[in-house]
Amino acid sequence: MELLKRPRRLRTNPLIRTMTRETRMDASSLIYPIFVKEGNHIKEEIPSMENQYRYSVDMLPEALHEAADAGVKSVMLFGIPDSKDEFGSGAYAEDGIIQRALRIAKKECPEMYLITDVCMCEYTSHGHCGILNGDRVDNDATLPYLANIALSHVVSGADMVAPSDMMDGRIKEIRTLLDKKGYKDTPIMSYAVKYSSAFYGPFREAAGSAPAFGDRKSYQMDYHNRKEALKETLLDVEEGADIIMVKPALSYLDIIREVANKITLPVAAYSVSGEYAMIKAAAKCGYVDEDSIICETATSIYRAGADILITYYAKELAKFIKDGRIG
Repeated sequence: MELLKRPRRLRTNPLIRTMTRETRMDASSLIYPIFVKEGNHIKEEIPSMENQYRYSVDMLPEALHEAADAGVKSVMLFGIPDSKDEFGSGAYAEDGIIQRALRIAKKECPEMYLITDVCMCEYTSHGHCGILNGDRVDNDATLPYLANIALSHVVSGADMVAPSDMMDGRIKEIRTLLDKKGYKDTPIMSYAVKYSSAFYGPFREAAGSAPAFGDRKSYQMDYHNRKEALKETLLDVEEGADIIMVKPALSYLDIIREVANKITLPVAAYSVSGEYAMIKAAAKCGYVDEDSIICETATSIYRAGADILITYYAKELAKFIKDGRIG
């Protein structure tokens, strides 16, 4: 049989397959999420997220050095305070959990790039992401709080802030305050496309951030919607976002592609706690090969258009990239 075109020619051995690979990854594009809590000498495993931990501030350098040793250069910090109130005051306190964590991290691991989650749900007594007016989150009343949280993080050493609250107008509010205070070069990674998702379950246990009543569907996005993702994206681009994030990742690969096709800014994707927990559970049962699934799912996210991947498997992926298994 005479065939002029044979796609299999470029698959005949590992060298040619790697040479002609379309999707490329680098460990510098990985971000590892870390949970920091009050207390001392604490490193406690999160029950629903095997091999993920909550660290006290004094133990945070251990987590950072471990990530750095694996080849991860950036982390995202989430705070778990001891006390909460109606206004989430611990989120912007000078001696808040994240503020102290940032100062320690900058001192002990100056080479690590520090990104902070900017939200109120971990700090409010009601567990919602903003200021309440009755039983409703008041969008406009929340904006100054979010800006002050972001500013307090940057003052304490954050290299980048990542607002995850999904309030309308918060990117402009944060950008305006940071610029006014002299932090014009601090980038904002916007959780621009954050869906109301059941995949967040393990995270809410890890961070103690489940709402005390109701849900977050009035401010997080309806997972039925595609065009709305582009609307949210373009609004945040106009307001001064530097990176646009899609969250979750695996069930929203089409959205990652839509966003990547629409904008020139870098696109991040957050492979969330539920995605991690499902892979862990399936691997533990022997249903899948964990390492292979880690590589395949991460590649699918980059292939969809992500430039940056936030993932609890960042350390493993960095090692796989170094070993040439993916990348």
